[in-house]
Amino acid sequence: MTTLFNSSQEIVFVLHGLNETQTNRHIYFVFILILYIFTMFINVTLICAIVLEKMLHDPMYLFLCNLCVNGIIGASSFYPKILYDILFDSYVITYIGCLTQIFVIYFYVFCECTNLTVMAYDRYVAICKPLHYHCIMTIRKVWTLILLTWLFSWLEVTVAIVLTARLPLCSVDIDKFYCSNWAVVKLSCVDTTLNNLYGFIFTSYHFSQMILILISYVNIIKASLRSQAGRRKFMQTCLPHLITLSNFVISLLFDVMYARYGSNTSLLALGNIMSVEFLVGPPLINPIIYGMNLNQIRNSARKMFSCKVSALS
Repeated sequence: MTTLFNSSQEIVFVLHGLNETQTNRHIYFVFILILYIFTMFINVTLICAIVLEKMLHDPMYLFLCNLCVNGIIGASSFYPKILYDILFDSYVITYIGCLTQIFVIYFYVFCECTNLTVMAYDRYVAICKPLHYHCIMTIRKVWTLILLTWLFSWLEVTVAIVLTARLPLCSVDIDKFYCSNWAVVKLSCVDTTLNNLYGFIFTSYHFSQMILILISYVNIIKASLRSQAGRRKFMQTCLPHLITLSNFVISLLFDVMYARYGSNTSLLALGNIMSVEFLVGPPLINPIIYGMNLNQIRNSARKMFSCKVSALS
């Protein structure tokens, strides 16, 4: 007989993705904690390097700062919960806690997609219309784009959470070590056509963003090939963006495909590890790529740490 759980009850989900880590859980805990601390450190460092250096208040750096802030949100949506679970050997999460984690994770994903699209537009204007760049990308427009990125992402995820919260559930077992929207929707006892339709709508919307990025880069590459300065600017500012975009899209696509079509038993541990790459990889890799490739950020970070060392000595 199927048990019907009402969302008004105190539902506790059981997370099954960490079952194979119990024997070496303290080693996993230390490794993941170091990874989380390092991820937070490099993102905060890059944000401080941009905020404290007045020369880095151009649109590209403000969008990059926004990318790092979002990276901190994405990392914090995943690391604290998994660290708690491993440390206390407790692989459960409350209904409210699960919806909260879904909200933060999906907010990070939607915000990342939109921010990467805005950054592609910024690079398009900078390389294809350099003489009009500062007229088009004014500081007011930059902050408006950043605000709209956060606002639309918040609206998208709020609708998704409302649609999920209305569903009665027939099970509490999640084959992941974190909560995802599709993992909860699959537990529903009723028809989920409305959830699937909304998922199709926002997937199409973000796919259209990827098309816009592709069109932008076709024009950017054409413009860059015309001069040595254009090629140099492309390698310095556009290549990191392409690497960031590719890393995020590939890892997110794997998670979506595995969640929808992956096996629940075959290679569960490997699938779960790969499915969190979009939460682990971009927040860790983005500041490293931009920090290594952009001289202004490297110099600002070096100056910042030199001042701190001088103050301590």
